[in-house]
Amino acid sequence: MNKSGEIVKLDRKLILHDATRELSAPSRRLFGKQAITLGGLLLLTGCSLTDESSVESFLMAVSRFNDRVQGWLFDPNRLAPTYPESRLTRPFPFNAYYGVDEVPQVDAREFRLRIGGMVSRNAAWTLDELYALPQTSQVTRHICVEGWSAIGKWGGTRFSEFLQRIGADTSAKYVGFLCADDYYTSIDMPTALHPQTLLAFTYDGERLPPKYGFPMKLRMPTKLGYKNPKHIVAIFLTNKYPGGYWEDQGYNWFGGS
Repeated sequence: MNKSGEIVKLDRKLILHDATRELSAPSRRLFGKQAITLGGLLLLTGCSLTDESSVESFLMAVSRFNDRVQGWLFDPNRLAPTYPESRLTRPFPFNAYYGVDEVPQVDAREFRLRIGGMVSRNAAWTLDELYALPQTSQVTRHICVEGWSAIGKWGGTRFSEFLQRIGADTSAKYVGFLCADDYYTSIDMPTALHPQTLLAFTYDGERLPPKYGFPMKLRMPTKLGYKNPKHIVAIFLTNKYPGGYWEDQGYNWFGGS
């Protein structure tokens, strides 16, 4: 079920492919070679395949098990590779679930970033206030679940520092994002605090263009592309699982790259 209350069908092929990819990687083998088989997955998830509903339950259990595996293996201190600017992909690809002519146009003068949930300072932020934060940049690779990748340069403030400024309770399990294009997603707190997780306001030294996510996007080189929300208008912290646009349709929630 998505955030609108509509029942969505799970993408079985995608979930099984995703689970097999994660569990077959060498670092995952510490869980035992037998766990990689379909029978092993059935035992680990406690499911039996007897009818349509049990298949759906099994696939969701596989996806959630995959989330836990990736969470256990995630190293909050390990950095993703960085590259020289000479390696930038030009032009950087546009990617969304809609066409470039449908990119939302956000009014910079009226924009306010809403903050909610488990924070002590939930005042909204103007763009000028956000631009005044300490800035850094990174040249990292964007990896899409569709199989392509591209190297880009993003600039902004470290998300861990922004969370500190809003008095975030970092014991919260999830950080959720709402976007101007009705996209939504959520991430785990260890990834939110990762030193390369960036609240990005620029691309290649210029103000973030609308097609790349104006007024801001979350840039995480440790996550697949669909976990990097664009056109962010609200951020909230919660212990209640918030899901995501693609995750509610069967994509892996953790989404590690």
